Amino acid sequence: MRPLVPVVALVLLAVCVLAGLMIGAARLPLRGVVLELLDLVPFVSVDSGLSPIERGLLLQLRMPRVVLAAVVGGLLAMAGAGYQGVFRNPLADPYLLGAAAGAGFTATLMIVLVQADGLVPLAAFGGAIGGVLLAYALGNTAARGGGTATLVLAGVAVASFLSALQAFVQQLKVEQLQRIYSWILGGIGGDWSQVWLIAPYAVVSAAVLIAHGRLLDVLSVGDDEATSLGVNAARVRLVVLCAASLATASAVAVSGLIGFVGIVVPHAVRRLAGGSYRVVLPISLLAGAAFLVLADLVARTALAPAELPIGVVTAFIGAPFFVAVLRATRTVEA
Repeated sequence: MRPLVPVVALVLLAVCVLAGLMIGAARLPLRGVVLELLDLVPFVSVDSGLSPIERGLLLQLRMPRVVLAAVVGGLLAMAGAGYQGVFRNPLADPYLLGAAAGAGFTATLMIVLVQADGLVPLAAFGGAIGGVLLAYALGNTAARGGGTATLVLAGVAVASFLSALQAFVQQLKVEQLQRIYSWILGGIGGDWSQVWLIAPYAVVSAAVLIAHGRLLDVLSVGDDEATSLGVNAARVRLVVLCAASLATASAVAVSGLIGFVGIVVPHAVRRLAGGSYRVVLPISLLAGAAFLVLADLVARTALAPAELPIGVVTAFIGAPFFVAVLRATRTVEA
């Protein structure tokens, strides 16, 4: 690992977090924010100079939103890197196997039929996991062992089918379309309960993915070579896909569908830090966190007091980047 890469990633994340905590409808002083954060450290007691209102704004509104954006961004970026390692394709993303379509379908069902907003995260989580499991089962059934190409095709089929079901359900209650599209376009809330809701899944999925970085490096040379080195390629793929899908489902449950993070961040990290997944996975976690904190800052300040859906912001950044990646890939192949 290039020694400056993790340092730069940590500094970038710290700068984005501080900007997210300071900037908003009411600006908070840098010194006060830093001192208030230090006061949260065990056995450290300092006076930040913030008023009770400013302290409440920082700790109860800004901080949970920034922390949630960081967790969601890190999970999506790391999941994208995991998918790219399994499929050996830099254009793979966390929604490749139907997680987005499954989450969108079940969330739409909850919004339209049950009209229980509090159950939408749970429904989205279950739908994302269900979509991936359905694609994996279909891929294995179609080709005994489930090659990666078959798995991708199964993901496309499942996503298309669930998207069609979602469109049908939407037509049942046209008056709910605004709420549905608001969820689909993504958004970061400001509630600590959402942070604690996904924290266990985030820790488990991140730990499993980082632990498999070396094995993904071995898989990158080919299945035959990996087998000769004593690596069970099928098992490694299954474990990584499960961990990446768990990370994706956790993120989708609390933020809706936020696109391009899983493509843009891992690809940029790979360009800057090298192709080893022992580096790409942890740095993607940090860079993805910084990226989404910054995107959320833009979403809530660009048209203040109105707020943009964060998925729109990431699409503005990610779509041109995606085109650039396609052009670069075509140039290399030529």
